[in-house]
Amino acid sequence: MSDVIRLLPDSVANQIAAGEVVQRPASAVKELLENAVDAGSTEIQLVVKDAGKTLIQIIDNGKGMSETDARLSFERHATSKIRETQDLFSIRTMGFRGEALASIASVAQVELRTKQEGEELGTEIRIEGSDVKSQKPCQCSKGTSVAVKNLFFNVPARRQFLKSDNVELKHITEEFFRIALVHPNIKFSFYHNEKCLHNLESESFKERIIALFGDVYKKRLVPIEQSVSHVKIFGFICKPEFAMKTKGEQYFFVNNRFIRHPYLNHAVSQAFDELIAEKSYPSYVICFEMDPKNIDINIHPTKTEIKFLDEKLMYGVLLAAVKKSIGAYNLAPSLDFLTNPKYQPDILPQNYTPKTPTIRVNPSYNPFEKTNFSENRKQQLNQQAYLESFELLQKPIESCIQKEIEHTTISGEDFAVEDDNAYLDSFQFSKKYIVVDTCSGLLIVCQQRAHERVLFEKFQKQIANRQTVSQQKLFPQSLDFSATNAEILNEILPNLKDLGWDIENLGHHSFSVNAAPTEVKESEVQSVLESILENFKSGIMLNRNDKQTNLAVSMASGMALKSGVTLEKTEQKQLLTQLFSCQVPQLSPKGKPVFTLLSEDEIHTRLN
Repeated sequence: MSDVIRLLPDSVANQIAAGEVVQRPASAVKELLENAVDAGSTEIQLVVKDAGKTLIQIIDNGKGMSETDARLSFERHATSKIRETQDLFSIRTMGFRGEALASIASVAQVELRTKQEGEELGTEIRIEGSDVKSQKPCQCSKGTSVAVKNLFFNVPARRQFLKSDNVELKHITEEFFRIALVHPNIKFSFYHNEKCLHNLESESFKERIIALFGDVYKKRLVPIEQSVSHVKIFGFICKPEFAMKTKGEQYFFVNNRFIRHPYLNHAVSQAFDELIAEKSYPSYVICFEMDPKNIDINIHPTKTEIKFLDEKLMYGVLLAAVKKSIGAYNLAPSLDFLTNPKYQPDILPQNYTPKTPTIRVNPSYNPFEKTNFSENRKQQLNQQAYLESFELLQKPIESCIQKEIEHTTISGEDFAVEDDNAYLDSFQFSKKYIVVDTCSGLLIVCQQRAHERVLFEKFQKQIANRQTVSQQKLFPQSLDFSATNAEILNEILPNLKDLGWDIENLGHHSFSVNAAPTEVKESEVQSVLESILENFKSGIMLNRNDKQTNLAVSMASGMALKSGVTLEKTEQKQLLTQLFSCQVPQLSPKGKPVFTLLSEDEIHTRLN
């Protein structure tokens, strides 16, 4: 029997390695930016075309490489960072495995130009699919320039799996943020299709965060700092009132390396417990400085996951640091019982004599005697009129509980009664639910989801008919957003116009709001728009490809009345009427149930 095991050719081995290191254009950007930082650069330029599919170029003014080093840098596992196994436990640089350039060159056309300080000429190398096409001296500036062209040109199947330019550009932007955030001493610039997206000067850590996320973060950031024998923690958290609906701005860095760590994320969330709304996420940029021997960064191909020697210690120190910052800057809500007159005890007169409490009883009362109910007849008739008006709702309600919902048209007039005072059988529970007494039991309606459904169908009609009602502002309102939110807002401006918004892009992440839908109060414009953007991003993550539908859902979620809002009887009635005038009253725009029915039998079962 012949031998069947063979060594793979270098070109094939490099492509297999590239499958781990270079998954998309953003992966190449990450590796090349890390190399530029390791080279001691003070200025780094990132140039991208067609979201990295056509060109990715990194230009730095670092140390550069000699002719021999330039050629060796494209060999697998060729590195200047480690010499022996022990070096793996003292790594402070970003790259060290020597796989990046070899992997990138195996699936792209790469052009490298580099020169060391004091040298007259530099070195130019051209490689296509691991095949060296040329190597020659050249004129170039001190430092290194790496141009990656036509990524995956020789692996068309991989190229087909790339997403749209917008999606790929967002991944590249995220990698750029992860490098630029923790190196505020380095100047960075980022160009896409010859348009400058970011131009960052050398600045402080806080200034770098504001430059990347927008001026809106000036009032949101709160510093944290904690130092113990094994680790130093520093950075910034955002105030609880600015918690996001998505896990957007959450960054951990260990020795300037971005990491993902759910366990540490739980520590931050635990510190914010009861300070932020349910299903909201705090924003933070937190750095750890520690001895490399206490961490293992060589457990994941992209080096975004690391292992701590003592994870419980890290959890405790981080939790304490965040709680200390929350307490020091008075971010936790407080209630002063001593100065609030509502809780002051009544002052009794000087000559006041306490009286013994008494209970009045009717000694002639007979519980077996028939009672005359005529005095309550009017209230009973009003109640009966309301209950009869609710009978039309019973079939769809019961079928909703049985998950056998049939299309039934219900008019809001079914809730109408002649006397407004007769609407006595609804009440608000926990400022979240509207509870209604019906013939079949208690109807429990989630007020937020109900309002979301009402607004969603309203916005759908506006988009379809292009009939919007907006309120022109006497003085345009200028707002600042984070870079990511500004990019998304600029993308959906035409769609927002169909929904009553008139927003103008002023540049540098700033926008002017000239008009807004009539339902939006002027003081709530910024919070509503940010909520819309967060929900819109959530829709993208859920693969909701219909932009108009996604925007309608986002608008409804952002503008709907939230839990905790008190509703008067008339407001409860109006919301119920609008809800059951909708085409699909039983589900929210996100597919969650709007109401449920607690039958009389269920109540008896629970009480017996």
